[in-house]
Amino acid sequence: MCRRYEIEGRVQGVFFRASTARFAQSRGLRGTAVNLPDGRVRVDACGGTDELAALELWLHHGPQMARVDRVVASDRECVASTDFSTA
Repeated sequence: MCRRYEIEGRVQGVFFRASTARFAQSRGLRGTAVNLPDGRVRVDACGGTDELAALELWLHHGPQMARVDRVVASDRECVASTDFSTA
């Protein structure tokens, strides 16, 4: 199963992508976390249902310095990724 999350708030410049990648890797997820030009972060993640649910809960607060205002989640087509990376 794969999901896309778009996270709004103070999520750039606060180690959001790196922290997300560490959390996702610890749950065996694969995918990417990227900064978007409008200040949001987009996370594409693939893995088990329980692991994705844990990631989604974590994304609602993120790392200590972040301020998450909104998380928009949607299903997406799975990609052929073997780990979790930041771009």
